[in-house]
Amino acid sequence: MPDDLVVSHLTAGYGHQTVLHDLSLRVEAGQLTALIGPNGHGKTTLLRAISGLIPAKSGEIRLGETRISGLGAAAVVARGIVHVPQGDLLFPDMTVLENLRMGAFLPAAGRREKAALDEVFSLLPKLRDRQTQIARTLSGGERRMVGIGRGLMASGRVLMLDEPSLGLAPIVIEQIYEVISGLRQAGRSLLLVEENAMRAAGIADRVHLLDHGTLAWSGTGTQLSGRPELLETYLGV
Repeated sequence: MPDDLVVSHLTAGYGHQTVLHDLSLRVEAGQLTALIGPNGHGKTTLLRAISGLIPAKSGEIRLGETRISGLGAAAVVARGIVHVPQGDLLFPDMTVLENLRMGAFLPAAGRREKAALDEVFSLLPKLRDRQTQIARTLSGGERRMVGIGRGLMASGRVLMLDEPSLGLAPIVIEQIYEVISGLRQAGRSLLLVEENAMRAAGIADRVHLLDHGTLAWSGTGTQLSGRPELLETYLGV
């Protein structure tokens, strides 16, 4: 499809350390694809390689008909890939509104800033009430919501979320996942890294299990739920 994100035979890592080995997968347009696997086995590295934060040693990454591997991070964002990293990485002394507007810094996103802001406030109504509040005074869950909202302001074609529930209280995690479910129902293309495999299985159209930088298993969320031996072997669940 025109907006599918396709990773083909990707090898990548840091300096002389190779983390991803000949990895291939597809994120279909309009679907939620989840990445699960043990910590330190390549999930975040894959998002960084797609984002242009680290170079590919070999292989190819394409968004639709456009090759994005080899491009810098700013060029990747301009072509429609938006990466919301672990934590929130907000500007702590700026307001919620100022942080959100930073997501629309590219000219194309800036032209539809008002529409994007209305969408963010519709999905995350608490941020409308908090828009004049300084970011460092927010709760952990509110900061995470601002991070997701800032990603949405970029008006990308694919939104990548790296462990959005990490370190949050269970009730806040439920709120975050309500937002992610809303994005999925709205037809957004999502690539989600999640430490909780069963939570990923309950929301994803497609799940990929990474082990030592290779693809160990792929299937639907329903299929993963029926494979307890996979969860025990790879995740100790």
